[in-house]
Amino acid sequence: MRGNIAQMMQQAQKMQENLQKAQEDLAKLEVTGNAGAGMVSITITGRMECRKVRIDPSVISDPEMAEDLIAAAFNDAVNKVNAESQQRMSAATAGMPIPPGMKLPF
Repeated sequence: MRGNIAQMMQQAQKMQENLQKAQEDLAKLEVTGNAGAGMVSITITGRMECRKVRIDPSVISDPEMAEDLIAAAFNDAVNKVNAESQQRMSAATAGMPIPPGMKLPF
């Protein structure tokens, strides 16, 4: 029994190290979301910090369309970060079960 507990503790420690590394990698990650066939693009980090916004000048003449495209590009970028985050965190846990309702990264 003690061997099982020691093994579980080692696995938990390894998973914690892997999660820490994955979180550090995500902090460095940058993804770009696009909308309007590339008329608007927004680049954000894995921590959801905006790094760059590019808006085609033709979009500026229609503020309502610009607002919609900016929101869509941002949502696209957020979805990409979330997908990448889930993939990296899943790899970091190496198949170890995560309690229901626990969202990664923490």
